[in-house]
Amino acid sequence: MQAVILVGGQGTRLRPLTTNRPKPLVPLVDRPFMAYMLEWVATHGITDVVMCCGFLADSMVEALGDGSRFGVQLTWVEEPEPRGTAGALKFAQEHLHDRFVMLNGDVLTDLDLSAQIAHHEQAGATGTLALVPVEDPTSYGLVRLNGDSSVEGFLEKPNPDEIDTDLISAGAYVLERSVLDLIPDGRMVSIEREVWPRLVGDGLYGCVHRGAYWMDIGTPHRYLEGTADILAGRVRTQVTERLKDGPVDPSATVAPGVIVDRASLVDRGAVLGPRVTIGEGSVVGAGVRIDEDVILENAVLLDGATVASGCRLRDCVVGSGARIDRGTHLSDAAMIGDGATIGANNVLARGIRIAPGANLPAGSIRF
Repeated sequence: MQAVILVGGQGTRLRPLTTNRPKPLVPLVDRPFMAYMLEWVATHGITDVVMCCGFLADSMVEALGDGSRFGVQLTWVEEPEPRGTAGALKFAQEHLHDRFVMLNGDVLTDLDLSAQIAHHEQAGATGTLALVPVEDPTSYGLVRLNGDSSVEGFLEKPNPDEIDTDLISAGAYVLERSVLDLIPDGRMVSIEREVWPRLVGDGLYGCVHRGAYWMDIGTPHRYLEGTADILAGRVRTQVTERLKDGPVDPSATVAPGVIVDRASLVDRGAVLGPRVTIGEGSVVGAGVRIDEDVILENAVLLDGATVASGCRLRDCVVGSGARIDRGTHLSDAAMIGDGATIGANNVLARGIRIAPGANLPAGSIRF
């Protein structure tokens, strides 16, 4: 069994984290986001993975290599231009030999791929969609099933009085190779709009994963929520195994009076000054330095960042090598780009985003 992972998007909703890096390489807790997906498919015995990429493809190849450290073997396919979900798949067809799994590279999940493959085989399906329930279906396209789990049809962003199911596509599909014959060559093609409708009533099934974790981490709020869920063990990942020995890496330096929540991570080589508090859902990346009397709550500091004394960071992300000067407050999904400097006594909130390398003078914003 092979997997095809679509990683061609630019991740614009996560800028400035994705200004200079592709979304699959955005750090999530202690590893690139894509590592979670590769480790997940490997646990289901899928080790032959084709990566369909576009934006900043060279940096992904350099960072992920042949995939061996994640338990897989990677084949890289670069689209000449964006071709949509089905167009990208068609472009990779020479590397696909039989039945395969197609995955949207934007998703953090632990759903049971093995069960979905078994469901596909038992149904004799041409394609099987992973389906997950959501609390508020009005923001999604819904998938209606017949009693035998075949797909009856699709309902895009329904009005409340139209809702008769809570199931949405989770971006994981088991497909027969014959699906490739339904995709026109050499142009933009959406698998959701052009391929699935042709298979309704002709071999398209749904596999419902109730109780599985699933999240598209494409926005700052979801990025922070996904980080907190990984640290708390609400999604099954290898990070849980690492945290069994505690949240502080043995190589970190921790001053007296520091408080570190169990559902957080202080990574290798980090330095925490006196009376620092690392709250739940927070990540202190490798080589980060935090001075005295700093409080973090659900805050992510990427590798090499520096935080001066008296800062309060809540629900925010600080990029690699960025500096936050004394007395500054960050909150409400504020995003600080790599290498930026935020001067003393600024107050940044309401989803403000500071570009990589920017220099914000002291006291210039109280947002």
